[in-house]
Amino acid sequence: MKTVLFALNGSYSHTSLAVRAIGAALERHEVETAIIEKTLGDTHHEVLKELYLADADVYGFSAYIWNITEMLRFAAELREILPRAVIVFGGPEVSFADESFFDKYSYVDYIIAGEGEDAFPHLCGKLERGETVSKITMATPFSAFCESGIYYGEIGAEPRGLVYYESVRGCPFSCAYCLSSRKEGIRAKTAERALADLLEFEKFDDIRTVKLVDRTFNFDRERAKTIWRALLEERYTKEYHFEVSAALLDEESFRILEEAPKGKFRLEIGVQSTNPETIRAVERALDTEKTLTALKRLSKKGNLHVHADLIAGLPYEDYRTFGRSFDDVYGACDVLQLGFLKLLHGSAMRRDAEKYGIRYSPMPPYQVLRTDVLSFEDIMRLEAIDALNDRFSNSGKFTYSFPFLPLASGSAFGFFEGLSAFLAERFHLAEIKRLPQAEAFRLIWEYAISVGLPEKETRERLALDFLLGETRRLPSFLHTDTVEKEERMRVLSEVHPAERPACEVVRFGFLSEHPVIIDRVRKTITIMENF
Repeated sequence: MKTVLFALNGSYSHTSLAVRAIGAALERHEVETAIIEKTLGDTHHEVLKELYLADADVYGFSAYIWNITEMLRFAAELREILPRAVIVFGGPEVSFADESFFDKYSYVDYIIAGEGEDAFPHLCGKLERGETVSKITMATPFSAFCESGIYYGEIGAEPRGLVYYESVRGCPFSCAYCLSSRKEGIRAKTAERALADLLEFEKFDDIRTVKLVDRTFNFDRERAKTIWRALLEERYTKEYHFEVSAALLDEESFRILEEAPKGKFRLEIGVQSTNPETIRAVERALDTEKTLTALKRLSKKGNLHVHADLIAGLPYEDYRTFGRSFDDVYGACDVLQLGFLKLLHGSAMRRDAEKYGIRYSPMPPYQVLRTDVLSFEDIMRLEAIDALNDRFSNSGKFTYSFPFLPLASGSAFGFFEGLSAFLAERFHLAEIKRLPQAEAFRLIWEYAISVGLPEKETRERLALDFLLGETRRLPSFLHTDTVEKEERMRVLSEVHPAERPACEVVRFGFLSEHPVIIDRVRKTITIMENF
């Protein structure tokens, strides 16, 4: 019996952990298995053609909120061209479906709800023997999870870019908007096993980042510290991404993390809201003050990449209280991701949506449209703020201007709110997203000056970002204090002649009283303290 496992990823740089885990399990049961892994950007007809040419007996579709619509279309079309093939859906988007699912999507034969490593080979075995199979298999937890490996290299294409690794299943928290708490208990690989697995990724030169999908990696402090400490060794060369609870970090955890070389660790910290009433409603066990203090400390040294999350649309969080949450977190991390509540199948928040007056799209990804305290107009305003925050703060292209400008204004949320209104008078939102970078610099300059931000430092910071990120000549509105020709020549005499054409000599008061060399090719800054 030939089986194909089909994954549809968000982008080419991502890989699917689920199909590799189930594929490895199928091969252990001697089931002929192939993986077809594509992206949402691939040509639909070409993907369908590859599925057809595989000519498998069983097709397993890995379904998530970001790909379910496309997956259903592929399944419907595959049924028409391979009518005898068995189509099985699995993944979180179908794990809470009932028999009515098959009334609506008759071209799907079976669903595996839950973990598939044991359940999928069992289903294939029954099909091969001609036994009766239930339409929905309620899978039991994978019995060998704690001894499982990384799967990459066992089956599927060679890994590249960003790959996923799982060392923990389950979560100690019970957040109402999340599905992780639906799993009973926590199963974790030992620190020694996890480290042995992580070392396996060193076999692959094209892997840049290993993202651990554990919902709360540091639920066990001692285990987390053992792993972090070992990963500081030179033999572990990748970048490692962890989702952690900042409130669970102790002093030793901070010390270990502060020792990490720049580029080694990425930390993702879910704050979601700092409104106490909201935190209670979503049953999120979070010490807000401790979390914010930890965020600031983790970001301060600059060796860690710290990513924080907020969710708009949660109970009791109106436009203004969300603004306070934004202000509480902004500037305390490298990236602040403003997300919008998704009402996931099986989540307590979807069950209790009526209680909080939450209205959401009936189509994936089931995003909130309004609540009893947040209107659709408010959500549109937050979407505009989110777009600007992504463009200017999260993009990494305005490092010296952001978060300085929003924080200098007194309220980061107020800054973006005002900037959104300022730009809306001139452009539609879609046009703002497509603004040329040079025009974006001009508009930021005009807005910052219009709200009374310090003119000299604003100009210098924007000029520095422009010189480091753009190839064009510095526009006239960003010209700063000039360096006399004689001094400029003396400073440049310290630079190799072949490199001088790419260098600018400027004086930025917020950096130093000394002249500064900006190498626009290498994108480096050198403060000339001897001049």
